[in-house]
Amino acid sequence: MNNQTITVIKGDGIGPSIVEAAIQILDKAGCNFCYEYVEAGLTALENSGELLPQATLDAIARNKITLKGPLTTPVGDGFTSINVTLRKKFGLYSNVRPVISFKGTKARYDNIDIITIRENTEGMYSGHGQVVSADGMVAEATSIVTRAGAERIAIFAFETARRENRKKVTIVHKANILKSTSGLFLKIAREVASRYPDIEAQEMIVDNACMQLVMNPQQFDIIVTTNLFGDILSDLCAGLVGGLGMAPGANIGTDCAIFEAVHGSAPDIAGKNLANPSSVILASIQMLDYLGMNDKSLKIRSALADVIATGDRTTRDLGGNYGTTDFTAAMLERL
Repeated sequence: MNNQTITVIKGDGIGPSIVEAAIQILDKAGCNFCYEYVEAGLTALENSGELLPQATLDAIARNKITLKGPLTTPVGDGFTSINVTLRKKFGLYSNVRPVISFKGTKARYDNIDIITIRENTEGMYSGHGQVVSADGMVAEATSIVTRAGAERIAIFAFETARRENRKKVTIVHKANILKSTSGLFLKIAREVASRYPDIEAQEMIVDNACMQLVMNPQQFDIIVTTNLFGDILSDLCAGLVGGLGMAPGANIGTDCAIFEAVHGSAPDIAGKNLANPSSVILASIQMLDYLGMNDKSLKIRSALADVIATGDRTTRDLGGNYGTTDFTAAMLERL
Protein backbone atom coordinates (compact mmCIF):
# COMPACT_ATOMS: atom_id res chain seq x y z
CA MET A 1 0.00 0.00 0.00
CA ASN A 2 2.88 2.35 -0.75
CA ASN A 3 2.63 5.97 -1.79
CA GLN A 4 -0.83 6.40 -0.39
CA THR A 5 -1.54 10.15 -0.29
CA ILE A 6 -2.75 11.42 3.08
CA THR A 7 -4.60 14.72 3.43
CA VAL A 8 -3.06 16.55 6.39
CA ILE A 9 -4.80 19.30 8.35
CA LYS A 10 -2.27 20.60 10.86
CA GLY A 11 -4.89 22.50 12.81
CA ASP A 12 -4.73 25.39 15.24
CA GLY A 13 -2.76 26.12 18.42
CA ILE A 14 -0.50 23.17 19.24
CA GLY A 15 -1.80 21.34 16.13
CA PRO A 16 1.07 22.04 13.72
CA SER A 17 3.80 20.95 16.15
CA ILE A 18 2.15 17.67 17.20
CA VAL A 19 1.07 16.77 13.66
CA GLU A 20 4.61 17.46 12.43
CA ALA A 21 5.88 15.07 15.14
CA ALA A 22 3.49 12.33 14.00
CA ILE A 23 4.54 12.74 10.37
CA GLN A 24 8.26 12.50 11.22
CA ILE A 25 7.45 9.28 13.07
CA LEU A 26 5.42 7.82 10.16
CA ASP A 27 8.30 8.61 7.80
CA LYS A 28 10.91 7.10 10.12
CA ALA A 29 8.81 3.93 10.40
CA GLY A 30 9.03 3.61 6.61
CA CYS A 31 5.39 4.25 5.70
CA ASN A 32 6.25 5.98 2.39
CA PHE A 33 3.20 8.24 2.40
CA CYS A 34 2.77 11.34 0.27
CA TYR A 35 1.16 14.25 2.11
CA GLU A 36 -1.16 16.93 0.83
CA TYR A 37 -1.35 19.80 3.32
CA VAL A 38 -4.60 21.77 3.49
CA GLU A 39 -6.07 24.25 5.95
CA ALA A 40 -9.15 24.37 8.16
CA GLY A 41 -10.19 26.21 11.30
CA LEU A 42 -8.82 29.56 12.46
CA THR A 43 -5.75 29.32 10.21
CA ALA A 44 -8.00 28.88 7.18
CA LEU A 45 -10.34 31.65 8.33
CA GLU A 46 -7.43 34.09 8.56
CA ASN A 47 -5.94 33.06 5.21
CA SER A 48 -9.03 32.52 3.07
CA GLY A 49 -12.01 33.86 5.00
CA GLU A 50 -13.50 30.38 5.34
CA LEU A 51 -13.34 27.82 8.14
CA LEU A 52 -13.53 24.96 5.64
CA PRO A 53 -12.28 26.04 2.20
CA GLN A 54 -13.49 24.11 -0.84
CA ALA A 55 -9.89 23.06 -1.64
CA THR A 56 -9.77 21.30 1.74
CA LEU A 57 -13.06 19.48 1.12
CA ASP A 58 -11.82 18.45 -2.34
CA ALA A 59 -8.57 17.04 -0.93
CA ILE A 60 -10.42 15.05 1.76
CA ALA A 61 -12.72 13.58 -0.90
CA ARG A 62 -9.86 12.85 -3.30
CA ASN A 63 -7.43 11.13 -0.93
CA LYS A 64 -10.03 9.41 1.28
CA ILE A 65 -7.66 9.38 4.28
CA THR A 66 -7.07 12.44 6.46
CA LEU A 67 -4.89 13.05 9.51
CA LYS A 68 -5.87 16.12 11.45
CA GLY A 69 -4.77 18.16 14.43
CA PRO A 70 -7.14 20.01 16.77
CA LEU A 71 -9.19 22.80 15.19
CA THR A 72 -10.74 25.84 16.80
CA THR A 73 -14.27 26.75 15.80
CA PRO A 74 -14.76 30.42 16.73
CA VAL A 75 -17.47 30.95 19.33
CA GLY A 76 -20.48 32.87 18.07
CA ASP A 77 -23.40 32.77 15.70
CA GLY A 78 -22.84 31.70 12.17
CA PHE A 79 -20.00 29.29 12.93
CA THR A 80 -20.96 25.63 12.78
CA SER A 81 -18.58 23.14 14.40
CA ILE A 82 -16.06 22.04 11.76
CA ASN A 83 -16.10 18.45 13.01
CA VAL A 84 -19.87 18.26 12.72
CA THR A 85 -19.71 19.69 9.18
CA LEU A 86 -17.06 17.13 8.14
CA ARG A 87 -19.07 14.24 9.61
CA LYS A 88 -22.18 15.30 7.74
CA LYS A 89 -20.48 16.10 4.45
CA PHE A 90 -18.54 12.84 4.18
CA GLY A 91 -21.06 10.56 5.90
CA LEU A 92 -18.61 9.69 8.68
CA TYR A 93 -21.19 7.72 10.64
CA SER A 94 -18.82 5.96 13.02
CA ASN A 95 -16.72 7.68 15.69
CA VAL A 96 -14.16 5.16 16.93
CA ARG A 97 -12.44 6.05 20.20
CA PRO A 98 -9.98 3.44 21.50
CA VAL A 99 -8.30 3.78 24.89
CA ILE A 100 -5.45 1.60 26.04
CA SER A 101 -3.33 1.74 29.20
CA PHE A 102 0.34 2.64 28.90
CA LYS A 103 2.70 1.91 31.79
CA GLY A 104 4.27 5.13 33.02
CA THR A 105 1.26 7.42 32.63
CA LYS A 106 -0.25 8.76 35.82
CA ALA A 107 -3.54 7.01 35.04
CA ARG A 108 -5.71 5.59 37.82
CA TYR A 109 -6.13 2.19 36.18
CA ASP A 110 -4.04 -0.49 34.46
CA ASN A 111 -4.96 -3.02 31.79
CA ILE A 112 -7.66 -0.93 30.14
CA ASP A 113 -8.35 -1.74 26.50
CA ILE A 114 -11.74 -0.37 25.46
CA ILE A 115 -13.08 0.83 22.11
CA THR A 116 -16.10 3.14 22.18
CA ILE A 117 -17.98 3.11 18.89
CA ARG A 118 -20.33 6.06 18.73
CA GLU A 119 -23.01 6.76 16.14
CA ASN A 120 -21.85 10.03 14.65
CA THR A 121 -24.67 11.48 12.55
CA GLU A 122 -28.02 11.21 14.30
CA GLY A 123 -29.51 11.05 17.80
CA MET A 124 -29.46 14.14 19.96
CA TYR A 125 -26.77 15.77 17.80
CA SER A 126 -28.63 15.53 14.50
CA GLY A 127 -29.27 19.27 14.76
CA HIS A 128 -32.96 18.89 13.92
CA GLY A 129 -35.65 20.97 15.56
CA GLN A 130 -33.51 23.14 17.80
CA VAL A 131 -35.88 25.93 18.76
CA VAL A 132 -36.21 28.48 21.52
CA SER A 133 -39.59 30.14 21.98
CA ALA A 134 -39.86 33.85 21.14
CA ASP A 135 -40.16 34.76 24.82
CA GLY A 136 -37.08 32.70 25.69
CA MET A 137 -39.01 30.56 28.18
CA VAL A 138 -38.95 27.20 26.41
CA ALA A 139 -36.27 25.41 24.41
CA GLU A 140 -36.52 22.12 22.59
CA ALA A 141 -34.35 19.84 20.48
CA THR A 142 -35.31 16.74 18.55
CA SER A 143 -33.50 13.42 18.68
CA ILE A 144 -33.73 11.23 15.60
CA VAL A 145 -32.79 7.56 15.39
CA THR A 146 -33.32 5.63 12.15
CA ARG A 147 -33.28 1.90 11.56
CA ALA A 148 -30.60 2.39 8.88
CA GLY A 149 -28.41 4.52 11.16
CA ALA A 150 -28.70 2.18 14.13
CA GLU A 151 -28.12 -0.90 12.02
CA ARG A 152 -24.95 0.32 10.32
CA ILE A 153 -23.31 1.40 13.59
CA ALA A 154 -24.21 -1.92 15.25
CA ILE A 155 -22.83 -3.85 12.27
CA PHE A 156 -19.68 -1.70 12.39
CA ALA A 157 -19.22 -2.55 16.10
CA PHE A 158 -19.70 -6.31 15.69
CA GLU A 159 -17.53 -6.40 12.56
CA THR A 160 -14.80 -4.53 14.49
CA ALA A 161 -15.10 -7.07 17.32
CA ARG A 162 -14.74 -9.97 14.91
CA ARG A 163 -11.84 -8.42 12.99
CA GLU A 164 -9.89 -7.52 16.13
CA ASN A 165 -10.63 -10.76 18.00
CA ARG A 166 -12.66 -9.01 20.66
CA LYS A 167 -14.97 -11.08 22.83
CA LYS A 168 -17.78 -8.75 23.82
CA VAL A 169 -19.86 -5.80 22.64
CA THR A 170 -21.77 -3.77 25.24
CA ILE A 171 -24.83 -1.97 23.83
CA VAL A 172 -25.36 1.17 25.92
CA HIS A 173 -28.83 2.74 25.88
CA LYS A 174 -31.60 4.44 27.88
CA ALA A 175 -34.53 2.50 26.45
CA ASN A 176 -36.26 2.31 29.84
CA ILE A 177 -37.03 6.07 29.62
CA LEU A 178 -36.44 7.05 25.98
CA LYS A 179 -38.66 4.25 24.74
CA SER A 180 -38.93 5.55 21.18
CA THR A 181 -35.41 6.60 20.14
CA SER A 182 -33.23 4.58 22.49
CA GLY A 183 -35.78 1.77 22.30
CA LEU A 184 -35.40 1.55 18.52
CA PHE A 185 -31.60 1.66 18.81
CA LEU A 186 -31.61 -1.21 21.32
CA LYS A 187 -34.08 -3.30 19.31
CA ILE A 188 -31.98 -3.02 16.15
CA ALA A 189 -28.68 -3.57 17.98
CA ARG A 190 -30.18 -6.80 19.40
CA GLU A 191 -31.20 -7.93 15.90
CA VAL A 192 -27.67 -7.30 14.64
CA ALA A 193 -26.13 -9.04 17.67
CA SER A 194 -28.09 -12.20 16.88
CA ARG A 195 -26.19 -12.45 13.56
CA TYR A 196 -22.88 -12.66 15.46
CA PRO A 197 -23.19 -15.74 17.71
CA ASP A 198 -19.39 -15.76 18.16
CA ILE A 199 -19.45 -12.39 19.97
CA GLU A 200 -20.97 -11.93 23.41
CA ALA A 201 -23.56 -9.13 23.42
CA GLN A 202 -24.33 -7.31 26.64
CA GLU A 203 -26.87 -4.54 27.25
CA MET A 204 -26.36 -1.78 29.78
CA ILE A 205 -28.31 1.32 30.71
CA VAL A 206 -26.12 4.41 30.34
CA ASP A 207 -26.15 5.52 34.00
CA ASN A 208 -25.11 2.05 35.15
CA ALA A 209 -22.46 1.99 32.40
CA CYS A 210 -20.91 5.17 33.86
CA MET A 211 -20.74 3.61 37.31
CA GLN A 212 -19.37 0.30 36.01
CA LEU A 213 -16.68 2.12 33.98
CA VAL A 214 -15.45 3.74 37.18
CA MET A 215 -15.77 0.69 39.44
CA ASN A 216 -14.60 -2.09 37.14
CA PRO A 217 -13.55 -0.80 33.72
CA GLN A 218 -11.66 -4.00 32.83
CA GLN A 219 -14.99 -5.75 32.17
CA PHE A 220 -15.52 -3.68 29.00
CA ASP A 221 -14.24 -4.55 25.55
CA ILE A 222 -16.24 -2.71 22.85
CA ILE A 223 -19.03 -0.26 23.66
CA VAL A 224 -21.54 0.75 20.99
CA THR A 225 -23.99 3.57 21.60
CA THR A 226 -25.80 6.63 20.27
CA ASN A 227 -24.30 10.06 19.63
CA LEU A 228 -24.76 11.89 22.95
CA PHE A 229 -23.97 8.91 25.20
CA GLY A 230 -20.95 8.07 23.05
CA ASP A 231 -19.62 11.60 23.33
CA ILE A 232 -19.74 11.43 27.11
CA LEU A 233 -18.57 7.83 27.58
CA SER A 234 -15.61 8.16 25.21
CA ASP A 235 -14.24 11.07 27.27
CA LEU A 236 -14.89 9.14 30.49
CA CYS A 237 -12.89 6.25 29.01
CA ALA A 238 -10.07 8.64 28.05
CA GLY A 239 -9.96 9.69 31.71
CA LEU A 240 -9.33 6.07 32.72
CA VAL A 241 -6.05 5.98 30.77
CA GLY A 242 -4.66 9.43 31.60
CA GLY A 243 -6.85 11.93 29.78
CA LEU A 244 -7.42 13.25 26.28
CA GLY A 245 -3.67 13.51 25.68
CA MET A 246 -3.63 9.70 25.44
CA ALA A 247 -6.79 9.31 23.37
CA PRO A 248 -7.14 9.33 19.58
CA GLY A 249 -10.29 9.23 17.50
CA ALA A 250 -11.34 8.17 14.03
CA ASN A 251 -14.39 9.30 12.09
CA ILE A 252 -15.14 6.60 9.55
CA GLY A 253 -17.62 6.48 6.67
CA THR A 254 -18.13 4.04 3.82
CA ASP A 255 -15.19 5.25 1.77
CA CYS A 256 -13.60 8.09 3.72
CA ALA A 257 -11.92 8.34 7.12
CA ILE A 258 -10.52 11.16 9.27
CA PHE A 259 -8.09 10.38 12.10
CA GLU A 260 -7.53 12.99 14.77
CA ALA A 261 -6.25 14.05 18.16
CA VAL A 262 -9.39 14.39 20.26
CA HIS A 263 -8.08 17.09 22.61
CA GLY A 264 -8.41 20.82 21.94
CA SER A 265 -5.93 23.19 20.34
CA ALA A 266 -4.56 24.41 23.72
CA PRO A 267 -3.75 27.98 22.58
CA ASP A 268 -2.22 28.72 26.01
CA ILE A 269 0.76 26.41 25.33
CA ALA A 270 0.93 26.86 21.53
CA GLY A 271 4.39 27.63 20.21
CA LYS A 272 6.05 26.79 23.54
CA ASN A 273 7.18 23.26 22.62
CA LEU A 274 5.31 21.77 25.60
CA ALA A 275 2.56 19.65 24.03
CA ASN A 276 2.41 15.87 24.32
CA PRO A 277 2.03 14.52 20.74
CA SER A 278 0.73 11.10 21.89
CA SER A 279 -2.90 11.63 20.89
CA VAL A 280 -2.07 12.40 17.26
CA ILE A 281 0.60 9.65 17.22
CA LEU A 282 -2.07 7.22 18.42
CA ALA A 283 -4.43 8.58 15.73
CA SER A 284 -1.79 7.83 13.11
CA ILE A 285 -1.51 4.28 14.54
CA GLN A 286 -5.30 3.97 14.12
CA MET A 287 -4.87 5.19 10.54
CA LEU A 288 -2.21 2.56 9.82
CA ASP A 289 -4.44 -0.20 11.18
CA TYR A 290 -7.28 1.05 8.99
CA LEU A 291 -4.94 0.88 5.97
CA GLY A 292 -3.92 -2.66 6.92
CA MET A 293 -0.33 -1.61 7.73
CA ASN A 294 -0.31 -3.44 11.05
CA ASP A 295 3.43 -4.13 11.12
CA LYS A 296 4.13 -0.39 11.02
CA SER A 297 1.46 0.47 13.60
CA LEU A 298 2.86 -2.16 15.96
CA LYS A 299 6.37 -0.75 15.57
CA ILE A 300 5.23 2.79 16.42
CA ARG A 301 3.01 1.61 19.30
CA SER A 302 5.85 -0.29 20.96
CA ALA A 303 8.18 2.69 20.58
CA LEU A 304 5.54 4.90 22.23
CA ALA A 305 4.98 2.39 25.03
CA ASP A 306 8.72 2.23 25.67
CA VAL A 307 9.20 6.02 25.73
CA ILE A 308 6.35 6.43 28.24
CA ALA A 309 7.28 3.40 30.39
CA THR A 310 10.91 4.47 30.74
CA GLY A 311 9.98 8.15 31.13
CA ASP A 312 12.52 8.98 28.44
CA ARG A 313 12.14 12.70 27.58
CA THR A 314 8.43 12.71 28.38
CA THR A 315 6.27 15.84 28.53
CA ARG A 316 4.90 17.39 31.72
CA ASP A 317 1.52 15.65 31.65
CA LEU A 318 3.41 12.33 31.64
CA GLY A 319 5.54 13.32 34.62
CA GLY A 320 8.59 14.51 32.69
CA ASN A 321 9.73 18.05 31.92
CA TYR A 322 10.68 17.80 28.28
CA GLY A 323 9.04 19.28 25.19
CA THR A 324 7.37 18.04 22.03
CA THR A 325 10.63 17.90 20.03
CA ASP A 326 12.51 15.93 22.72
CA PHE A 327 9.64 13.45 23.04
CA THR A 328 9.62 13.05 19.25
CA ALA A 329 13.39 12.52 19.19
CA ALA A 330 13.02 9.75 21.80
CA MET A 331 10.42 8.12 19.53
CA LEU A 332 12.55 8.45 16.40
CA GLU A 333 15.57 6.84 18.10
CA ARG A 334 13.49 3.76 18.85
CA LEU A 335 12.40 3.44 15.26
